[in-house]
Amino acid sequence: MRPWMLAAAVAFGCSAPLAAQTVTHVETVSGPIPVDDQTQAQEVRFKEDGHQRMTVPVRLAGSGPFRFLVDTGADRTAVSRELAGQLRLQAGPGGQLHSVTGVSPVETVTVKQLQLTARTISRIDAPVLEGEHLGAQGILGTDSLRAQRVMFDFKNRLLSITPSQPRKQKDEAGTIVVQASRRAGRLILTDAFADTQRLTAVLDTGSEVSIGNSALKKALLRKRQLERNGKIELLSVTGEKLVGDYTVLRELEIGGVTLKNLAIVFADAHTFRQMQLDERPALLLGMNALQAFDKVSIDFANKKMRVLLPQGSSVDRTQLASLVP
Repeated sequence: MRPWMLAAAVAFGCSAPLAAQTVTHVETVSGPIPVDDQTQAQEVRFKEDGHQRMTVPVRLAGSGPFRFLVDTGADRTAVSRELAGQLRLQAGPGGQLHSVTGVSPVETVTVKQLQLTARTISRIDAPVLEGEHLGAQGILGTDSLRAQRVMFDFKNRLLSITPSQPRKQKDEAGTIVVQASRRAGRLILTDAFADTQRLTAVLDTGSEVSIGNSALKKALLRKRQLERNGKIELLSVTGEKLVGDYTVLRELEIGGVTLKNLAIVFADAHTFRQMQLDERPALLLGMNALQAFDKVSIDFANKKMRVLLPQGSSVDRTQLASLVP
């Protein structure tokens, strides 16, 4: 059986600590939008939804488009059981899915062709998951994004996906470029600090909230830089729940940019063990952190993250509010 890694796609479950809180949500696409095969760029206007995650329309074997969650924390593209039945997709080999809660056996189906903008991907053995847990008709993982550049334009509430360009591109004024490395298909940032504690950050657009591991929690507790604010539940793509400790980081610095008062959940997520990051301080950088910027560009081929700072921010050390619940 093949090990499938869908580490992210995490949403808040029902829990007392959040009951009296206000959460800022991102909009997702509301319905079918034609795929743009002229400019090789797909722009999607966000729509109000219950989670801070985003979807993009894709076509499967000429059908669609269908709403797929853009998840930089998942290394495999997956489809909902409802969509697999609707399109009568052929059953594929079984596999094992790694989520934040652990390892689960899953069925797979063969997607003969997936069209993302002008790029066509042939033959994908996609895990089958329940649509109610995905919150979309499928997940677009890094196997489908490795030659792409994903741009989240939070200011104009747009999402676009374009092919990566090897040549040097001209950035907008106020843009900071952060060099990344790649592990298991994901982009990770090592030039990151939480309240002066060095850590490894994994870019995870499938997670509504940023998640820290036990090693980071212990390091911050030793320095007396952490306050406990209560328990919270996270819901994985398999429908299983993970309980964590909700708190707020005073500062998270990434490549010279500082985010202030970042909401974070410390949880024993299986993702850290699967990526061999459980023994050192690490963080899954979720959508609540990324939305502090006007724009975030994630370039998988060139292993770079670009962030556009809000107007009036200092370029060398920006202080940003990070959508704290």
